[in-house]
Amino acid sequence: MKKSRGIHHFFADDPERADWETWGRRSDPTTRRGFVKGLGAFTALVGARVAFADQVPAGLVPASHANETSPFEIEGKDGLTLLNDRPLNAETPPHLLNDDVTPANRLFIRNNGIPPENVDPSSWTLTLDGESVTRETTYTIRDLREKFENVDRQLVLECGGNGRSEFNPPVSGNQWTLGAVGCPQWNGVRLKDVLEDCGYEQDAVYVAFYAADTHISGAADRIPISRGVPIEKAIDDESMIAFGMNGHDLHEMNGHPLRLVLGGWPGSASGKWINRVSIRDRVHDGPKMASPSYRVPCEPVAPGQSVEDEDMCIIHAMPVKSLITYPQSGIKHSSKESLPLHGHAWSGDTNISKLRISIDYGRTWDSAKLQRPSNRLAWQNWDHTVRFPTSGYYEIWACAEDALGHSQPMVLPSWNPKGYLNNACHRIAVYVS
Repeated sequence: MKKSRGIHHFFADDPERADWETWGRRSDPTTRRGFVKGLGAFTALVGARVAFADQVPAGLVPASHANETSPFEIEGKDGLTLLNDRPLNAETPPHLLNDDVTPANRLFIRNNGIPPENVDPSSWTLTLDGESVTRETTYTIRDLREKFENVDRQLVLECGGNGRSEFNPPVSGNQWTLGAVGCPQWNGVRLKDVLEDCGYEQDAVYVAFYAADTHISGAADRIPISRGVPIEKAIDDESMIAFGMNGHDLHEMNGHPLRLVLGGWPGSASGKWINRVSIRDRVHDGPKMASPSYRVPCEPVAPGQSVEDEDMCIIHAMPVKSLITYPQSGIKHSSKESLPLHGHAWSGDTNISKLRISIDYGRTWDSAKLQRPSNRLAWQNWDHTVRFPTSGYYEIWACAEDALGHSQPMVLPSWNPKGYLNNACHRIAVYVS
């Protein structure tokens, strides 16, 4: 069987050669503009004349080839791309995330273990315990529904490794492109209401989950994942115990019948199939809490540099980010017509203040129309219209800025050994004729 190598490996293994063969120049700032020789190679790669060719950054993987994936099928899901089948992990191509509220069939799957089978919601229980709990308490799902105020919140859920495939040098782990994110409306109760009902002591530091999934090894005494968040995040109004999504039961791969949803933080903290929540008097020490899991260097490091465990810090709020969800990357479009764009933007524990669009590789930017979030920590939908001055190959770039002044990096953020928190500007390819 003939093996093939993707374009990311081509650029990662020999960036100098890749830059020369694709763009016709060396990766040297002094030769990034005004090149002629070799431009035909890039034109052949994308299949069109390259508009704004003199603005293309060195070493750029064309958006038309950056996220080549293949779909798979699973009951209740539509169009997702399989990354791993044991445990099951799958993402959604950006153009299938165009809905302002993510439907259940388009929400990504991130499993660490094997989901429970033959789930009976009527007999499911959730126990609150831990060193700092005042009164250990067990609730049924019916108890949660009837005892506490039911709330609906549209909250962003994103894997901490979303975008990992773009880091160079490459890092291990599921090679997520951009589709490990979604923003459904979650139905459930506030986590803080349940914590207040059972009570917690002043020494409470962390709130952690345990769940009913089993380790992929099959060992009954091994826990796939048990993570947590500081008590301050747990009592946030947008931290939920969810039993539904978009007015229906949770999908079995998204936590049915009960899960946590901690808006704006890595999805790994939003435990699925939860049956126990512990109020800890210390930073939680469950599986996937120790370094280097879900941690990044406390200080920036050089690409490829090894980092000691004690120099890694736990990821809290996710960074500012955006997606272009319409049109699909690689479309053909007439130069005589304007092109409407649509997408979403979000940023951890805060909101988005600006969304800008560029069609000339970041030389100039236009402001898009940005909507207000449906509630705190929901993504914000945006719209814009572009016109193209000539025919050729174009890339549309989206760049969000949040209320704290943080903006997406143009190409890639600081490298880290686990490939977390890639929030580079999203790019799509458009062929204008």
